[in-house]
Amino acid sequence: MTDKNGASPAKSCSECGLLNCYRRDRYFPDFCLTESTHPEQVAETIELYDGDSLDGRVARAAAEVEGKYYGRLTRVEEIIAFAKRIEAKRIGIATCMGLIEESRIFARILRVHGLEPYAVVCKVGSVDKTAIGISDELKLCKGCFEGICNPVLQARVLNEAKTDLNH
Repeated sequence: MTDKNGASPAKSCSECGLLNCYRRDRYFPDFCLTESTHPEQVAETIELYDGDSLDGRVARAAAEVEGKYYGRLTRVEEIIAFAKRIEAKRIGIATCMGLIEESRIFARILRVHGLEPYAVVCKVGSVDKTAIGISDELKLCKGCFEGICNPVLQARVLNEAKTDLNH
């Protein structure tokens, strides 16, 4: 596969079959982002995890949940364990319209565990596709109102709702 100029797109972690960054028991491929990251950048991020900073608490909580529960809990259970470790109460759910039923189930599970879910569907703002230059012929239902996915507004709504953790 090539781009419009005939160049191959840049490879990233999704093309890596080795994932050597986890165990360092293989080799790093030529396109590895770990290998191309400057040591100063790595050192700067490690400094962010120092002490009782939010970044540090989040990094340690993530590592603890992985170490204690990986492969033993569902992702939903891991999210709950992680949220409790960082003392998050209000959990933001940025959901796709096609996953709203699953998001409703997730919200009920969060409530049962003493957390407060706050969901925002992708179509928030209800902006027709034509407003961003999409022709009517590209709509699923031509001649009808068809809302865009609006991840920027989803994030803003969750920030305004002062969620502690977003999923």
